[in-house]
Amino acid sequence: MSNILAIVGRPNVGKSTLFNRLTGERDAIVDPTSGVTRDRHYGKSDWNGISFSVIDTGGLVVGSDDIFEEEIHKQVTLAMEEADAIVFMLDVVEGLTPLDQEIGLMLRKVKKPVFLAVNKVDTNARIAEAAEFYGLGFEKMFSISSINGAGTGDFLDELVKHFKTSEPEDTLNLPKIAVVGRPNAGKSSMINVLLGTERNIVTPIAGTTRDSIYTRFNGFGFDMLLVDTAGLRKKQKVTEDIEFYSTLRAIRSIESSDVCLLMIDAERGIGAQDIHIFSIIAKNHKGIVIVVNKWDLVEKSVNTHLKFEEDIKRKISPFTDVPIVFASALTKQRIHKTLEMAISVYKNRTQKIQTSKLNDLMLPIISMNPPPSVKSKYPKIKYVQQLPLHYPVFAFFCSHSQYVKDPYKRFLENKLREHFDLSGVPIEIYFREK
Repeated sequence: MSNILAIVGRPNVGKSTLFNRLTGERDAIVDPTSGVTRDRHYGKSDWNGISFSVIDTGGLVVGSDDIFEEEIHKQVTLAMEEADAIVFMLDVVEGLTPLDQEIGLMLRKVKKPVFLAVNKVDTNARIAEAAEFYGLGFEKMFSISSINGAGTGDFLDELVKHFKTSEPEDTLNLPKIAVVGRPNAGKSSMINVLLGTERNIVTPIAGTTRDSIYTRFNGFGFDMLLVDTAGLRKKQKVTEDIEFYSTLRAIRSIESSDVCLLMIDAERGIGAQDIHIFSIIAKNHKGIVIVVNKWDLVEKSVNTHLKFEEDIKRKISPFTDVPIVFASALTKQRIHKTLEMAISVYKNRTQKIQTSKLNDLMLPIISMNPPPSVKSKYPKIKYVQQLPLHYPVFAFFCSHSQYVKDPYKRFLENKLREHFDLSGVPIEIYFREK
């Protein structure tokens, strides 16, 4: 990508608030608790016809006991390396701190445009107070209020002078693959292995990824958007506000995706929460590939994977036509097979079946196995058609449609799956009055 802005600074100075304002979204979690943003978070922005990407980073700290300190520092360094320009966020209310000065020393070594954005300047008195930040030695300083937008226009006018005019990258038609699952199932590790870089923070602590993070993957014959989401927990275990919003973001990622890779920890097996996530994906009509991760850690016998697969299908019944891949992000076992299955499911989900082909196959089957009578009413199906929606929906036009019951509906679904490749794809069937 070209034209990238990285937002850096110490914790709780308003980096995520500025990110949300620049991108016009609410993708970055904003919370008064310091250290909420842990990963680099990407968004798109546009000013005066110039498109650029924005990276929100975790707050830099020094000398704390936080296990994430080293990882956050690494992520901020990577963000600055990727960026074409950097905005150094400061807080006029707290004033110039020793940590600000340390960060300033680090940024003065960066051979890229650095803009000081003194945040929370929303009164005339605070405009005067912001002058002390000139002591950091940077030429370009702007007094802003990221919460109401004051001063951001002047800042953006100066910023885009350093960017090239370019067309925004077109990713709208790329398959969107969401990586979802319970915390600590290996979601971030899977994406890092695919991209060959530490794109996301990976730690053994569940819930490390709090925001949903989109990354384009273009290689080995694949071109898609990967989404790493915050691990989903049971509702009663979501005690922090931050984790509550993370769960919402994960669900929204499912809603906006095309296919979900449901990561299951092979050592823990499939549990109630995995099944709950599976049902969320299915209810949103998204493609599904079940990825049993950490398969290298499981003791195996002749039929281990068959028994594991049988257990999964028994628990996700009645929707069992789902690909299952036994993989390991650690050893890279079947990683590309996972992506192949995801693309296959994406194609299954987006296929359009000709009406003539549907009727040629389904009407003889229906004639041999008509819907049973109900209250002396005999439903008679005349023809079938796939509706023009973004997921497979089939309408069966018939008489007495209200008397066609669920068992016959499941019979028709099974026949559709038998004759058309709909593996991994939830489908809907409706009966309409002819």
